[in-house]
Amino acid sequence: MATSPVPDVWELLRCARCGYAWRTTEPARRTTRAAYPKVFQLTQADIDAAVEVPVVPEQ
Repeated sequence: MATSPVPDVWELLRCARCGYAWRTTEPARRTTRAAYPKVFQLTQADIDAAVEVPVVPEQ
């Protein structure tokens, strides 16, 4: 989605499935599904049943 203003410091990535976005400098608990807190993990059924999914503007 984006890169840091200083070259090669970080990138901003986004999950195409759920829309979650993160910088490549974030710890594993923010970037790796297995390390992400279970209470916040979404299934496809959760995503499909979401009442409102905010639009993320394209850059």
